[in-house]
Amino acid sequence: MSEWQTQKEGGVSGSRACPDSLGLSRKELVLAEALQMEYDALSRLKQNQKAPAGERALSDSSLTLPAVYIPDGPELNERSPPDAETLPSGIQTFPDNTSPAVPPRNLIPPLPPRRGSENPWLPGRAPDTGLHKVPPGEPDCDAVDDPPGKSVAQNHTLPPQVPPRTYLPTAKSDKNRRRASAEPVASGLRTSGFGYQLFQVLEERDEEVAAFCHMLDVLRLAYPHCKRSTNAGLVWSPRAGPEETRCGPYPAIKVTVISAHFEEPLIFTCDGSSTADLIIYQMLCYTHEDLNHLDVNDYLLRVCGYDEYLQNMCVCVRACGSCQTLAGSEYVQQCLKLDRDVRLVLTRRDGIDTELARTKDDDELASALNHGILLQERPIKQTLTREALTVLLDTFHNEAESFTLAEAEPAPPRVERLVQSVKALCSSLAGVETPEVTVALGRLPPRPCRLQPKVLKDASALCVQENRSKFACSRPSRRSSSQYPVRSACRLTENLVERLTAAILDLVDLYCATFNADFHTAPHNRPGAMPIQEAGRTATVLSFNVYAAHRLPVTWAASYESYFLSCALSHGGVELCAPQHTSKQMVNKYLFHLVVWDQRVTFPVQISQLPRETQLTVTLYASSLLPPGSSEEKGRQRRGAEALGWVTLPLFDFRHVLMRGRKLLGLWPSAAGSSINARSGSPNLSQLDSVILQVDFPSPPFQVVFGMPPATDFCPRYDFSQLDAESQVVLRNILHKKAFFWLTAEDKRAVWEKKAFLQAESSPLPLVLASAPCWQWACLPELYALLKQWACPGHLDALGLLHDSFPDQELRRTAVKWMDAISEPELVDFLPQLVQAVKYECYLDSSLVRFLLRRAIQDLSVTQQLFWLLKDNLQDSQFRARYQHLLAALLCCAGRGVREQLDRQCWMVSILTKVAQSVRDAASAARQAALRDALEEMKSFFSINGSCRLPLNPALRVRGICIPACSFFNSNTVPLKLTFCNFDPLGDAISVIFKSGDDLRQDMLTLQVIRIMNRIWLQEGLDMRMVIFKCLSTGRGRGMVEMIPQAETLRKIQVEHGVTGSFKDRPLADWLQKHNPAEEQYDKAVENFIYSCAGCCVATYVLGICDRHNDNIMLKTSGHMFHIDFGRFLGHAQMFGNIKRDRAPFVFTSDMAYVINGGDKPSSRFHDFVDLCCEAYNIIRKHAHLFVNLLGLMLSCGIPELSDVDDLKYVYDALRPHESEADATMYFTRLIETSLGSVATKLNFFIHNLAQMKFACGEDVPSLSFAPRVHTAQSDRVIQSLYVCAHGSGHGKAHTYAVKVERDGQQEAQLVQRTFEEFQELHSKLRLLFPSSKLPSFPGRLAMGRSRGEGAAERRKDELNGYVRQLLHAVQDVAQCDLVYTFFHPLPRDELPGPSSSSKTEMPWSPSGKDLGEVKLSICYRNEKLFIMVMHIRGLQPLQDGTDPDPYVKLYLLPDPQKTSKRKTKAARRTCNPTYNEMLVYERIPHGDLQRRQVHVRVLADGTFWDNTLLGEALVPLGALVPGQRWLHWHPLAPVPQ
Repeated sequence: MSEWQTQKEGGVSGSRACPDSLGLSRKELVLAEALQMEYDALSRLKQNQKAPAGERALSDSSLTLPAVYIPDGPELNERSPPDAETLPSGIQTFPDNTSPAVPPRNLIPPLPPRRGSENPWLPGRAPDTGLHKVPPGEPDCDAVDDPPGKSVAQNHTLPPQVPPRTYLPTAKSDKNRRRASAEPVASGLRTSGFGYQLFQVLEERDEEVAAFCHMLDVLRLAYPHCKRSTNAGLVWSPRAGPEETRCGPYPAIKVTVISAHFEEPLIFTCDGSSTADLIIYQMLCYTHEDLNHLDVNDYLLRVCGYDEYLQNMCVCVRACGSCQTLAGSEYVQQCLKLDRDVRLVLTRRDGIDTELARTKDDDELASALNHGILLQERPIKQTLTREALTVLLDTFHNEAESFTLAEAEPAPPRVERLVQSVKALCSSLAGVETPEVTVALGRLPPRPCRLQPKVLKDASALCVQENRSKFACSRPSRRSSSQYPVRSACRLTENLVERLTAAILDLVDLYCATFNADFHTAPHNRPGAMPIQEAGRTATVLSFNVYAAHRLPVTWAASYESYFLSCALSHGGVELCAPQHTSKQMVNKYLFHLVVWDQRVTFPVQISQLPRETQLTVTLYASSLLPPGSSEEKGRQRRGAEALGWVTLPLFDFRHVLMRGRKLLGLWPSAAGSSINARSGSPNLSQLDSVILQVDFPSPPFQVVFGMPPATDFCPRYDFSQLDAESQVVLRNILHKKAFFWLTAEDKRAVWEKKAFLQAESSPLPLVLASAPCWQWACLPELYALLKQWACPGHLDALGLLHDSFPDQELRRTAVKWMDAISEPELVDFLPQLVQAVKYECYLDSSLVRFLLRRAIQDLSVTQQLFWLLKDNLQDSQFRARYQHLLAALLCCAGRGVREQLDRQCWMVSILTKVAQSVRDAASAARQAALRDALEEMKSFFSINGSCRLPLNPALRVRGICIPACSFFNSNTVPLKLTFCNFDPLGDAISVIFKSGDDLRQDMLTLQVIRIMNRIWLQEGLDMRMVIFKCLSTGRGRGMVEMIPQAETLRKIQVEHGVTGSFKDRPLADWLQKHNPAEEQYDKAVENFIYSCAGCCVATYVLGICDRHNDNIMLKTSGHMFHIDFGRFLGHAQMFGNIKRDRAPFVFTSDMAYVINGGDKPSSRFHDFVDLCCEAYNIIRKHAHLFVNLLGLMLSCGIPELSDVDDLKYVYDALRPHESEADATMYFTRLIETSLGSVATKLNFFIHNLAQMKFACGEDVPSLSFAPRVHTAQSDRVIQSLYVCAHGSGHGKAHTYAVKVERDGQQEAQLVQRTFEEFQELHSKLRLLFPSSKLPSFPGRLAMGRSRGEGAAERRKDELNGYVRQLLHAVQDVAQCDLVYTFFHPLPRDELPGPSSSSKTEMPWSPSGKDLGEVKLSICYRNEKLFIMVMHIRGLQPLQDGTDPDPYVKLYLLPDPQKTSKRKTKAARRTCNPTYNEMLVYERIPHGDLQRRQVHVRVLADGTFWDNTLLGEALVPLGALVPGQRWLHWHPLAPVPQ
């Protein structure tokens, strides 16, 4: 930090800074200055006295040494830029399984400035560093003088806070000045008055951080700035997977290419296998005659409207070894799915802005993590400053010198001031009081009674006080003339001061090592090589000493009686032995409140039996005090031990050396329901009030190192079929569990015993490894050999090995190696799980971290997504330090251009957060005005920065915001609908939703899982036409959501038919018909609806998505249906009392079935829908382990509805992996029937419609549900006359009425066809605009007799004639209203002949000349059982009275003279196209009997009071049926022989 920044933050001018900048409170500073002034007065009195030369030297502080101290070592060589494609000679990269050596830490020069004095790490808009500083705490000075008899509960002393860290202190103006002050001291070392110095060191003093930074240096050298394939500075268009191109064979693609080389866009058709190079070459051939001097690689194709480019041959071959085809682009696939034009822009490479590319300066910048915190919400560390500690040490020195120079017995005030200075020091050093400090203070002469410490109960403390009393009694009187006793007393005093000084310096060293401070008391050279002992051969039991718990909250003393510790050893969440407990102790006080145990904890396990990743967990428990008036026995029975805090740390450090020496461990506060699997592996040193636990590990004269065990290649492997039948059944049942979460002890024992028979497949590997009995050093060779020869799983299956149950580093390195082949689009999909898996790494540097950084360097999309995921996880206090280091490493590797771009995005998000808050705080009527006013700051943002990329996608580059097009949604959190101006002038405006107050992490996870489901379906050749939008959480309670154009919610579609539109069947079909008037367009829209609806049903059921109302289900004009707003999932439904709001398995209502069937009766297309659902469901069931692993890795992410294994159990139960495909098909068919028949769903929609009526805006103009556009009297000619001339059959059994419309200036009249319901809708919408007095009366809905008959239709025709005649002659506002002219404007259906042309009939079907229908059967034979699934029947004929039958199917297995083989299904109600999906089974059928067997299928209509009617029958011979083979065919029904 520069001098002017220090002065500015301190709020003063000149050389004197604010005490807050030094980490001192004003009371502490006043106390220190008062002590200093008294010392100065004492020094002046003793100026004339002779003092020994050594004593004068103690007060000399003019020693000067170099400014910055770094331990000795060879100097770091300056890196030279490597060649374009190869690394320079001598550079060696480290494999992922080895830790790099700690680089020598020498004097590192300041970072080279760029553009004058600007810091090269600072982006264009550096955040105010003052916002990151935490104000230091102000301990209560009144509590310093607590009398010994004062109750601990009455003490109001707050636990001392850790002062904030400052970086580069300014030089002190007067070094010889002895008076303590808050001035900043000189950088470098600080010489104290009694011979020690405070040396400034770098952050890399932490060896693990230094090794991590060295790894970053090596990693960055592998990707130099001059390597174009990995540093193009461009966002490449995502490549579609091979499954997407295989799923849709598009022979020709219509492409539009725009370029400055030609005036008009070129439109042509090319094959989907055409590469970007070929298209560029064709464009150059069109524009240039001579191609000899042109290079295709000098040009690129950019996606119109996006800042992303198609990869040509030059880039693709270098990056991935294959060239990107046109159909292989994700953008092209989306255009084909949504019927959009493929628009590309031809640009020269040298004219493209590459601001995101890394530069030479970026490569030459050292890897220092402190400089990467500018975009973080908190600094990496918060430690005591060197300047503040120097002031406190000078004060202590002055008091110690005054105490030492006293000729006789020190006066009690001097002892008191010395104790006060020690207490101020300990308070600033995290409030820790070491036993050495306590013992040294105990040897001081007695003080006034009010300062006496509370008598401790242990023998050592009593001995200390006894010795102190003897020392006081042995002192001679001041009146004694003998000098020998005085000199003896002086020497004893000096010894006491030396011991106290040594204890304080040890405490400073301990503090610096714990909190990683930027200073040290002495130059610590690297220790020499110590003898090494292998941990696997160490038979010593593990033990350590627990001394005390420091910095206790004052409220605990009044709430708890005694405290004890529980110490446990675990590996992967499994305890290695029984926990060990300390004795119960009460709170004691000398300088501070603390609980002293001073007890050795010994585990009954040898060090050789400890796995390398063993975690030590220490939990602090307390027993509550008895409530007043309660008896002691009853109180002890009721109260129990309460967990107050815990800490977890690895026993072996990042170099695999066993923990040694004294450690200060900050406790994390215990929370209800917290799991040990989600616990951090580092102490809580970031929270200013955390309890500090002091633990002393043994420090033998050698290092215990966990080395790599000897390798072995022997691991038996057998075929699964060699097992006996019983073992095969047992193992199959275990493997059906798919995940290790539900393995019992018996399951693990069976799997581990039979592991040699399971190696043929990759999926059982996590189950086998989870069943391993131990992971100690002696067992690792067998485990590693097993891992080496196991069938290599895919990158999706490898995710299961990154769970916290598998902490072994070699295992995780192998899993990451298997994931290395994952593509960038897939990697972006799985980044949330990988970021969460970083929590389960034991150390800062790991194979997973290297993998993430390596892929982020190569792809900008990965960089941006990883940045926002890491930034969002900074809110997790337990893992904040690790994510801060990883985020700083990412910014270090990304380069200055990317850092500036990310800073702009952070700035934009902060502005939008304030805008959302101001809109939410405004009144409902003033929110739009508040939005417009608040968005003015966005204009200033773009005027400063020019452009910005949206956090959703780096290819979405915007240059401004269109304020008139921005609005908000009427919901609780008032989300903002924002419209940005596209940076590309040829592109459309970009619309997004910004939410503030909603946690979007759950939406992100749900959309991610649905996206992965869609990928799996595409891999199986099933395109479900899913619409999946982007969603990103930019912080807790805020985020951005992509808006899908040309889509409406089901509520808006249904309310066009009135508030009861949710109970009607036609709204969705009419809306699709309105936007797809042509028959071909409508059929395509219905097809899209069938597929997308089936995909939504499966996805929402598997994930248990709840809170499904008609405002979070949307429908595109192209027919694609999709869900939004995933606030509740995994079955956590909203409750009305004891009633679940979501009572159906998923949302599938009658209006959806109406679109699928083409009417209100089931059709053959409904069979396709059911088959699609069942097929998609069975495909997902095959990957049940993948989805359990995906959600299992997110258990620790903090989502409330995904926090326990029981939440994973919901997905497991929904997928039913233990069932066969036939059983799953029957199960999901019943779910479809249940959902379709649920009245609760429609009632839920209706209640939501009523609830949303209060948000209806009065300015909204009602529209007609069947009219795609609004027409006016100005656009159409004025209507002269209206006459209802005819009626006929239309939609179903409804009647349509032909209206003759004559307009002014038209020679021929127009005929429009409208139903009575449409006339009624017109009248209801007019009543919303005009009072009833201005409108004609509308004819009644009811009619006598049969309302569907010809007579009723004729009467209604006359009534409608009177209505339209009065409407035409009404007042001008009504007669020429937009609704009237829109109603009588011709629609595409009006151009077809006949009044019934507007109806949508079922698709004709003729089964091979037969007209009795067909039955679809699935037949399979295995294990002497014949399985016959009756699936569907289509094309049945109505009964003789014209009604639809109630069909059911009856089966016989012929020959069967006794009729004992009869099997039948249930009866379907009133349909000619029933769906059954029922399994009928015949047992004990020998294989030889199949040759002469045949299935007799009979379809009958269920009768009520008469015999059943036979509708048709079929015979299916079984002679050609092969065991294990499945027949799936349609069988025609033959007429009944007479």
